[in-house]
Formats: sequence, C-alpha cells, structure tokens
Amino acid sequence: MPQNHASILAWQQEAQLPNVLPPLTLDMRAPAWPAPSFDAVFTANTCHIMAWPQVEQMFAGVGQLLPAGGVLCVYGPFNVGGHFTSAGNAQFDAALRQQAPQMGIRDVEAIDRLAAAAGLVLEADHAMPANNRLLVWRRA
Repeated sequence: MPQNHASILAWQQEAQLPNVLPPLTLDMRAPAWPAPSFDAVFTANTCHIMAWPQVEQMFAGVGQLLPAGGVLCVYGPFNVGGHFTSAGNAQFDAALRQQAPQMGIRDVEAIDRLAAAAGLVLEADHAMPANNRLLVWRRA
C-alpha cells in the first residue's frame, strides 16, 4: 500500500542492499501487473485483510511472475486444519470480521492450494512470534 512505502524505503536505505527493489503498489483487482523480473516476492499481513478473490489473484499473479526456482514468502496469521492456532488469533479474526466481513484469518491449507495452482510448492512453514507464520513456496 502506498502509505507504507516511505517506511519500507527507509529500511531499504538503511540496509543498503543492492538486490532489493523498491516496493510496488499492486492492485489485486487489476487484470495485469507490472512485469519486472523477480527472483523472490515477500508480502506481510496481507492475506487476512484482502477479500478472498484478491488473495486468489495475488497467488495467480505471483505464479505468473516468478521464474523457475523463484520464491514466495508470506508472513502473517494463519489457521491450521480449520482451527485458530491461539485464542489471540480467534479474537483478532473476530475484530477483522467486525471491521469488514471479507477479512479474516485464512487456513494454511486453502492458501497452499492457491499456491499449488500457481505452480508453487510449499518449502517451509516457520512459526513466528505473536502466533504468526512465515510460509515459503518455490516455483517448480
């Protein structure tokens, strides 16, 4: 989201990493995305705030852009087997759904099906602080 770009750019400037591109604004409702070359895509705290069709579009779009061996990393809260992983995540989900009914914590299995349909294979599922996960897929 454009309002977050300034802080992302500040982190990038501080890190001085020559192989990290500046953030892009992507509209998940748009039929086409910019087509620069990517080796990896990272997104944080997006799947639970977007409507499900937008999550589907994100995975389809990333699947089209990543080359063989490319990596997608998705950070955020996820359910496992249709169940919340903590009471805090259940409360967070309820708060999200009160804010907008299309938002909510997604199931890892549903997200993985989207990734598989886009040609991505789940490589790692890392437990992170505050009941979050870092899911890592690689393009086959």
